Amino acid sequence: MNKKDKVDVYTTKSDRVGFIGLLETFLRTFRTLSFIILLIPVIALGCFIIGLAFTPSVLLFNFLYELSINMPLVMRALILGMGIASGYLVYGVSIIFTVPFFNFIFPFKVRPWRGPWQSIQTIPWYIHNALTQIVRYTFLDLVTPTPLNVLFYKMMGMKVGKGCIINTTNISDPCLITLEDKVTIGGSVTIFAHYGQKGYLIIEPVTIKKGANIGLKCSIMGNVVVGENVNVPPHAVLLPKTRIPDNGKFEDAVII
Repeated sequence: MNKKDKVDVYTTKSDRVGFIGLLETFLRTFRTLSFIILLIPVIALGCFIIGLAFTPSVLLFNFLYELSINMPLVMRALILGMGIASGYLVYGVSIIFTVPFFNFIFPFKVRPWRGPWQSIQTIPWYIHNALTQIVRYTFLDLVTPTPLNVLFYKMMGMKVGKGCIINTTNISDPCLITLEDKVTIGGSVTIFAHYGQKGYLIIEPVTIKKGANIGLKCSIMGNVVVGENVNVPPHAVLLPKTRIPDNGKFEDAVII
């Protein structure tokens, strides 16, 4: 980037006009306050989504509660305990479908972008990841790896080819990640299509091509392309702008 193209990431002014410009100026001028204000509707949305997903579970528990009201104590405790356990599983299946629905209807989509953290473009990115993490931290680990977790990531916008295995929930920005056919993502792999650098947030896609294997506990950052049939060894770290050629080795990786 040329000197004249550099952006002051600590500026309180926005280069946008109208209401959007005023909003962005507010975000940058009152950083802590604006974060709290924007966080309130996100928390409210999360509570609504979780509550909606729990509704079938509550109905099931209420049915069992009424059914067992005249039963002996031990039998009733067993039935209600099974109701709680079954209700959690019902919630899990429900949340896997509920969250992608709200992600889909959200009017502002995540796009590749580079700029200061306190910018309008970071808001849909933040919400997309907040929704993803609701499922991750409340249920997804229990169904990984299964077709259910693959289905969830597909519904969140991840492009997933045929025969893929995803044995991790450490994934952010699924809408910007592409897995081609027969890709294997090993246990506890971390993939995120963004990174922070010197006050910037950079949002860039990740592509893992056909037949690639990502080893246990690897970390893959934004703007990475893994070529076809590449085996990335366990615990490897692929930094932003890393490229591994088709049919190459991890040692062939270059940063462009």
